[in-house]
Amino acid sequence: MISIDRDDPARPDVHRLLSEHLADMFATSPAESVHALDHSALSDPSITFWTAREDGTLLGCGALKLLGAAPGAVRHGEIKSMRTAAGARGRGVATLMLRHILEDARNRNLGRVCLETGTEDYFAPARRLYERHGFTECPPFADYSLDPNSVFMELRL
Repeated sequence: MISIDRDDPARPDVHRLLSEHLADMFATSPAESVHALDHSALSDPSITFWTAREDGTLLGCGALKLLGAAPGAVRHGEIKSMRTAAGARGRGVATLMLRHILEDARNRNLGRVCLETGTEDYFAPARRLYERHGFTECPPFADYSLDPNSVFMELRL
């Protein structure tokens, strides 16, 4: 059975998965368009980080970063570092992680969840996953700016 729990991004197996993630991001996108976070950035207090495991084996990870909101504005979050281990792809790990993150966002009464992903074919499965769960394209949010290599998406909760 797959379980999703809060975890430490610096844990050795997680660190390796995040390093693979960053390497793939730099291999598929120009450096200025890579917005993935490393394990130290994912330890920021504004970020909740989870892993999916089965019998202790790491299957994937994901995070939710709380984004600042002006007083009276709708609070929102950003999905970061969604990654499925190569050996676990096709098993629904990303769907389970995404559902977990969205449930957490709803429990925190966030008004919307946003994300940035790439435009390259490499990112097509991720875009399809988010679209299946109701995400739609939106303008850049937070500190992002228009970038031909980025797609910005949101889900209003």
